[in-house]
Amino acid sequence: MKRSMLFGLALLAACTAWSQRAVVTKEGEGKIGINLGAYQTGGDGASRTFLAVLKADLNRSGYLTVVSSGGEVAVVGRCVPGGGQLVADCQVYQTATRRSLLGKRYNAPENSARGLAHQVADEIIFAVTGKPGMASGKITLVGNRTGRKEIYICDMDGQNMRQVTSDRSIAVGPRWTPDLQNLTYTSYKRGYPNVFMTGRAKPLSSYGGLNASGAVSPNGKSMALILSKDGNPELYVMGLGFGGGLERLTRTRQCEASPCWSPDGNHIVYVSDSSGTPQIYILPRQGGQPMRLTTSGTENVAPDWGKNGYIVYSSRVGGRYRIMIANPVNRTVRELETDWADYEDPSWAPDGRHIVCSRTSGYRSSIYLLDTQKDSPIPLVSGSGDWYSPSCSP
Repeated sequence: MKRSMLFGLALLAACTAWSQRAVVTKEGEGKIGINLGAYQTGGDGASRTFLAVLKADLNRSGYLTVVSSGGEVAVVGRCVPGGGQLVADCQVYQTATRRSLLGKRYNAPENSARGLAHQVADEIIFAVTGKPGMASGKITLVGNRTGRKEIYICDMDGQNMRQVTSDRSIAVGPRWTPDLQNLTYTSYKRGYPNVFMTGRAKPLSSYGGLNASGAVSPNGKSMALILSKDGNPELYVMGLGFGGGLERLTRTRQCEASPCWSPDGNHIVYVSDSSGTPQIYILPRQGGQPMRLTTSGTENVAPDWGKNGYIVYSSRVGGRYRIMIANPVNRTVRELETDWADYEDPSWAPDGRHIVCSRTSGYRSSIYLLDTQKDSPIPLVSGSGDWYSPSCSP
């Protein structure tokens, strides 16, 4: 039902589809053991929640594994409430050399224990590995638990879910703006598909016909989108500033979908069926000759260009939707590995290592976290309806 809506409704939300194949190794293998056994909390719920979430975030990172004894790294300190605040002292050091890696005091409102834990987790991960974490990121997604497709936001662990739209119609294709303050999305709340931005009552784009798949450029000055105002769905770029114009980039007489910007804003990756089947193409921002990225798979859709330079997309192989990761420079592709279910809607997590996606099995869809290196898939959001089209904050 979801795929027919996204591509069948004039490629509305990018026809996302994919699957992951990751090499599975023994749990904990190659990871850094981190010991929090000496970390203290008060008898209150907030500080206990802080520690539980912190441990879960560290385990989910893929780089670290929380151990009860030994370990290459130790975390000491305490988290206690006081005056409506939650205060967390964290000292991180190498156990063999006693070299300090991080020493810091954190403060947050007492009702923000989870958010504080996410912040501390990311700083610990960076201090220990030199690599960014993802715990502080957010996911926007589509859910139908109200009986209508609405936009939601949750934390990277799938918790703290809150509803963003109340269109009581069909709202799909949410994407973050570069400043992370708003979302663009497509909604039928006025009877026709228009592109909206949260915080604004009027649509950003409401031309006759299809208005879909709005994606704001990294500099926030323009938006790539799909319009059918001149006939079939084509790729356009719209200026978002005062007096911003509209520029048509493709003239294929076929259907385009799912635009996504390169990290530097100089290129756009998108889907076109100009070859007869949906395939991934890359086009310079100023237009010109597109480069076809994909050559295998009966359908290649839903590209997401990560800050790591790689493009993740969905490919239909053997009747199932698989996840592919492409290097746009040398055009090499590798497939990630999971089970027999359909894995769709890929989006790079903020750490550049993980991918968030929807997993469809038995006509039910949920949100999963996939590791591109070795860890097994982790369910994030399930139940209370179906969940689709996740998009992670950059």
